[in-house]
Amino acid sequence: MRRLCGVVYYWFRCAKSRGLDVVRVGEPSIELKGRPLVEGQARGPLLKLTRPISFWGGVDPVSGLIVDPRHPEFELCITGTVLLIPGAVGSSSSSAILLELLREGTAPAAILMGKADAILALGSIVGLELGYAPIPILEVTRTDIVRFPDRADVCIEAQGRIIVT
Repeated sequence: MRRLCGVVYYWFRCAKSRGLDVVRVGEPSIELKGRPLVEGQARGPLLKLTRPISFWGGVDPVSGLIVDPRHPEFELCITGTVLLIPGAVGSSSSSAILLELLREGTAPAAILMGKADAILALGSIVGLELGYAPIPILEVTRTDIVRFPDRADVCIEAQGRIIVT
């Protein structure tokens, strides 16, 4: 068995055709295109936030938890997830919090945004300059945001290609 971006393929030799056939097992995938703000590749479970979030005061960089008690996804962990957010709220310190998340090893694997935010992108770019792996950050359309199923597995590939299974 070989697993490629969430799509499981099982290869077997078919006696009748004497060739190699491919059978796809599992749910069909959705392929989307995002506009990369920060290029990179990543994979992880989708964490879909229902409201924008401020990383400054909204996310604890040590634990990776959402700590804003007013946020609907309060106490969920963003570590290793593909974080889907409608947008970011405010503070220019969000880039510093993203850097802290990178330093602590509690950063999301990737960030998908309904509205581009240069401040978050800056945090990932500075992290790259400091020797950390970049966090891919992509802008997706609001139409595509609703197409992401809850608890999906997401693979971010080069040039903003997004595969959701």
